[in-house]
Amino acid sequence: MTAPVGLPPALVGTGDLFQLLRDGRPRTRGELSTLSSLARSTITTRVDALLASGLLAPVGEAASTGGRPPTRFALNRHDRVVLAIDLGASHATVAVSDLSGEVLGERTVACDIADGPEIVLDRVADIGTELLADLGRTVPDVAGVGIGVPGPVEHATGRPANPPIMPGWHDVDVPERLGRRFSGPVLVDNDVNLMALGEYVTSWQSSRHLLLVKVATGIGAGIVTDGRLLRGALGSAGDLGHVQVAGAPADVVCRCGNIGCLEAVAAGPAIAATLRAKGLDVEGSQGIVDAVAAGEIAALQAVREAGRDLGSVLATCVNLLNPSVIVIGGKLSEAGEYLLAGVREVVYQRSLPLATNDLRIVSTSAGSRGGILGASAMVIDAVLAPRAVDAYVASRTA
Repeated sequence: MTAPVGLPPALVGTGDLFQLLRDGRPRTRGELSTLSSLARSTITTRVDALLASGLLAPVGEAASTGGRPPTRFALNRHDRVVLAIDLGASHATVAVSDLSGEVLGERTVACDIADGPEIVLDRVADIGTELLADLGRTVPDVAGVGIGVPGPVEHATGRPANPPIMPGWHDVDVPERLGRRFSGPVLVDNDVNLMALGEYVTSWQSSRHLLLVKVATGIGAGIVTDGRLLRGALGSAGDLGHVQVAGAPADVVCRCGNIGCLEAVAAGPAIAATLRAKGLDVEGSQGIVDAVAAGEIAALQAVREAGRDLGSVLATCVNLLNPSVIVIGGKLSEAGEYLLAGVREVVYQRSLPLATNDLRIVSTSAGSRGGILGASAMVIDAVLAPRAVDAYVASRTA
């Protein structure tokens, strides 16, 4: 292994040892020696370096077995903070979390993604700076920035790739623009991917294979397999909204130009149009949710039928990906069991019995915070990875 510049050879592997402490559970030097099979002297050297860097902190003493009680150490989640940003078509949520992912402060504002990258990114950067000041933190305290955008992203570069509802954003160097204002890496991903990651880290880490479906103005999916996001070759994995629905009317044209796409028959605008044709004054996803809450029979039927259409596409996904849990999120998930009932009805009917044996289909638990929780988790995974920790320790001990 090649040591980062400035890291003494004796400290190479400190980042690997630190992984044993990322769960926040306090451990002694002796416990770390047992878990890692490293010599006690090596453990002492690396723990001392992590303490000096601020990544670890003492958290009391273990029970003594004779002599002086050993000290326990755990992740110092307050060492640095993470800036998490969730951009939607018409809103922006900015949050600050600690290194455990706990949100310390957040703000949501109306924000039109069509205003372009300069206006939108400057605005969320200003909000982030204000949140840091409110928490008594400064820009150097920022370990990194995570941002979700409502369109495809080339994750390696952080550049949006031909996003259909983000005019002026194609190939924009988002990391460079936000990197002018904040320290640490700037990581960018699709908003639904981050919702999936947020849902996974908060509620479903015991289920290594998760599929999150966002149903709102559009429809998309985030795929977690073996605990990791599956993005695809060009970042467009999970674009469920443009899968054709079997039996969809031939005159239903999607905004992508194709006929009978799931989004064109089951997303918010399509359901709202169906309800207006039946005499209900409904506009957008919130109007649909309100109509369902009011017990409007036409709305209940339309939402359940949308669930069936969604289920017909998800049945194929279940056979192909074999997830252990499907989470339904987005604004229309607030319609509750009516949407879920339609999904379950078709998925369990059309998917292979083995694939649905232990499958759960549930509503989101993270809700509207899934995006910022996922953005925070993405950054934390990056800045607390072994090589990143080695580099950080080197910079703090230089």
